[in-house]
Amino acid sequence: MILAQSIRMAVMSIVGNKVRSFLTMLGIVIGVSSVILLVSVGQGVTGQITSQFSDLGTNQLTVMITGRGAVTSLTAEEVAAFSRVPGVDLVSPTISSNVTAKYRNLHTNVSLEGITPSYEKVQNFHVQSGRFLLDIDNEYRQKAALIGTETAKKLFGADNPVGREIQLNGTSFQIVGLLQTKGTSLSGSNDKKILIPLSTSERLLQSKGIQTFTVTALSDKDVESVKTAIGQILDRKFLRAKDAYSVFDSKQMLDTLKKTSGTLSLALAGIAGISLFVGGIGIMNIMIISVNERTREIGIRKAIGAKKIDILLQFIIESTVLSTMGGILGIGAGLGLTWLAGQLTALQVGYAWNMVSISFLFSLFIGVFFGILPANKAARLRPIYALRTD
Repeated sequence: MILAQSIRMAVMSIVGNKVRSFLTMLGIVIGVSSVILLVSVGQGVTGQITSQFSDLGTNQLTVMITGRGAVTSLTAEEVAAFSRVPGVDLVSPTISSNVTAKYRNLHTNVSLEGITPSYEKVQNFHVQSGRFLLDIDNEYRQKAALIGTETAKKLFGADNPVGREIQLNGTSFQIVGLLQTKGTSLSGSNDKKILIPLSTSERLLQSKGIQTFTVTALSDKDVESVKTAIGQILDRKFLRAKDAYSVFDSKQMLDTLKKTSGTLSLALAGIAGISLFVGGIGIMNIMIISVNERTREIGIRKAIGAKKIDILLQFIIESTVLSTMGGILGIGAGLGLTWLAGQLTALQVGYAWNMVSISFLFSLFIGVFFGILPANKAARLRPIYALRTD
């Protein structure tokens, strides 16, 4: 009964000072909504990255060449030789740059990659119409191109681009296939790109060699032995020069990404949690002001029989109701902002329901914790002093 009466009095006090109560809750609202939004976006991005790595498998090695002295890359033949290393299934070299793609009076800047046919299986890229690049395209430096869906829509609208000719940096290429939609990844949009034969790209981009290639091991068990063998070959090539190359396996990259993402999410949640703490200080300040304003009311209640515990409970409940309402509004705002982020940006968001529960409980705790000091001050007031106060 006393609890219900205290809650009713707390709600009446909050309703009686709507603007002040709202401004007091604002810190909690911002803190809770920030925690939910940041952690949800972080979880979504982590899930997206994990999914992309899982699609590629955990038996891949990415090799990046920085070289030694004037030798900063490998030839196509040197890269192809890695396919003879025991335990290696496929090798996929890549040369990339940005070019201007033009069709009639339409043009766009697009990412271009020179590839070999193994790219289809290694990178999990497939065509939805037409054909993929063949060995003969690389052998004869054919001016054949595969086009991503976003680039195709930009240049051809709803028309089928297969069989048409486009200009890449002024050179004519025939589109032989339209790629399937892949979405975005760490490197950006996978649909805003054009793929051409590796040998043709070397001439078009005037490339001096290959600096990046991907190796697929026959199984997960072969990854370490293949990684060691690649390192030994590159050590001989670059005379054991420090930092001449880097070899990353996909499992190692995935673990690193998960660890980094988890740390980043915790850091963001911690920063947002600071605003929750500041919001709690705001509640304490307002409650102290409220105690000063209602000193006479406290005196009257004590004079007619209210005990110290009744006054203490009344003000703790009032601060708890304030922070709880702020927490509820913050949860609504956080979920709404998370939904908007998913709708208006290319980010993939995942609703952090565990953080919703934690944020609500934390806002409840803040109300109790920061309400103790002003509540204790009110409960310790002497009735005679309180009644004398105007």
